[in-house]
Amino acid sequence: QVQLVESGGGLVQPGGSLRLSCVVSGRIFSINALGWYRQAPGKQRERVATITTGGSTTYADSVKGRFTISRDVAKNTVYLHMNSLKPEDTAVYYCNAVPPYIPWGQGTQVTVSS
Repeated sequence: QVQLVESGGGLVQPGGSLRLSCVVSGRIFSINALGWYRQAPGKQRERVATITTGGSTTYADSVKGRFTISRDVAKNTVYLHMNSLKPEDTAVYYCNAVPPYIPWGQGTQVTVSS
């Protein structure tokens, strides 16, 4: 069974940066693509970035040009580099397969506020 552990969130001012990490353990060879998702209070969970086993990446329009997804295969870790953060980026961030079939981790809270 695959397990996901997210970390790296925190409180940051508008315009700031954060790097989120997601350690993937278990039967990782079965995963074709991984993504970062976020859920803001009162809103549905949305996928903001995807990376495939071939290294291709895609982004939601709301984060394009500001967020970058990357991975370290040796460490079984996927990252989300977030720059030029805005208050509307405030959410709990999760990683999961695309589509998401792995049990969700605890997520990591990102709060963008002055």
